[in-house]
Amino acid sequence: MNTGNWDEKEDDSYKALSKAEMDALRKAKPKSFSSINGWLIVGIQVVLTLIIASFCYLFGELTERNVYTYSALVGGLIGFLPSALFLLRLEAAKKNVKSSPGGYLTAVVSGEFIKILATILLFIGFALKQPDLKWIPLLVTYLATLKCYLLGWFWK
Repeated sequence: MNTGNWDEKEDDSYKALSKAEMDALRKAKPKSFSSINGWLIVGIQVVLTLIIASFCYLFGELTERNVYTYSALVGGLIGFLPSALFLLRLEAAKKNVKSSPGGYLTAVVSGEFIKILATILLFIGFALKQPDLKWIPLLVTYLATLKCYLLGWFWK
């Protein structure tokens, strides 16, 4: 029982594993150690964008069918293009011969900055250059592409 004294030794709730123990654990539970392929997620985002754009074309008002479809495609583009840029940044860091854990962390942070900046610029750029966009299909498609990350975790 810990009475607040820093010098007392507590029972550790974790155990450091050796390399052999870690390899055995990986063999016993391989699914727990698998990673999600980022390009698969981007591919799912593209497919989902095309599906939503198709629904907008099929079920949109006849007079504005093209605008709804285009807006959905733009929303999907704003969703998956920054993700692809992020993955390209990470792949460039992996190929770097001098990479270290700190260098990879820097690539993750800079890649996330690129992703956020690209998203903001795409939203502003399309809002200024295409004022006739329909925001509901654009935002629905954008949010749907963001939810693809959750699907990846569930499939894992």
